[in-house]
Amino acid sequence: MKRMLSILSFIVLGIFAIASLGAGPALAKTEYISIGTGGTGGVYYPYGGGLAEIWTKYVKGVKAVAEVTGASVENVKYADRGETVIGEAMNDVVFQAFNGVGKFKKKKRIYTMFCMYPNLYHVVALKKLGLKSIYDVKGKRVSIGSPGSGTAYKTQLVLGALGIPLDSFKVYRLSFNENANALKDGTIDIGIWSVAAPTSSVMDLATTHPIDILNWSKEDMAKVQKKYPFYRPYVIPKGTYKGVDYDVHTLSVWNSVVCWQKLPEDLVYRLVKAVYEHHDYLQKIHPFARFTTPENTLKQAVIPLHPGTVKYFKEIGLKIPDRLMPKK
Repeated sequence: MKRMLSILSFIVLGIFAIASLGAGPALAKTEYISIGTGGTGGVYYPYGGGLAEIWTKYVKGVKAVAEVTGASVENVKYADRGETVIGEAMNDVVFQAFNGVGKFKKKKRIYTMFCMYPNLYHVVALKKLGLKSIYDVKGKRVSIGSPGSGTAYKTQLVLGALGIPLDSFKVYRLSFNENANALKDGTIDIGIWSVAAPTSSVMDLATTHPIDILNWSKEDMAKVQKKYPFYRPYVIPKGTYKGVDYDVHTLSVWNSVVCWQKLPEDLVYRLVKAVYEHHDYLQKIHPFARFTTPENTLKQAVIPLHPGTVKYFKEIGLKIPDRLMPKK
């Protein structure tokens, strides 16, 4: 289904392009942009929809649409192909894709446009099971995230750092909405999300079924962070989800919007500028959009910025660290 949606998306874009060529100069300059997001039960999709609305409304000559995808890994691959596809991705995936390490055997031709917000690792079980530790995944039925998602990618890294192999439990690969439904009907014991909090699918689950979100010890978080420094401790405050009346100590990783390195500088400049000038609209979509600031991009980006982003940041008086300057 995801592949079919992607193919249809590019067919539509092709039709638009052909129509533009035949309709004269006024339409020929329109840039059609597809934004790779994730499943509908997370934050990527509505956030991407907000970007599409901002860019279509405020960037002259741009028509943008948010697409449902397999999320981070899939989005990075799309952006690398040289298509006008902009992708949302977790920074662990971004870092390893850019550097051609881990799962990525070849360096991906991507740059950061801007950083979005931190994703928080949710390891969720029904309260009646009485699970307390991340090590309780052993021997259970566990959804590690949909294929091609940042959640699945992150799960393999962090559990591996703790010496918990995937073959120590029964692996399911479900989307966020599927996680919630499978927990409700008892198909799985544990569902994993890497997402901003609160997220709709976990909220929906918690309204009908008492849940626990498993805590991480400081020692376990330190083990993961030593191996993968882009993961950092974070606390989900008690009461974020119904019935979770304790602070959840967990891992976070930032999200970025990435694009093909060779996208025109002026196009990316105008897109980035529009995002920051209409930041208030993104915050109406999700409160975590408050983290989408130029300053946080300079602190949290893990690969170089696109020249269009550099141009805008310099325009507003920011100094770009050498590590974030694009390669020449």
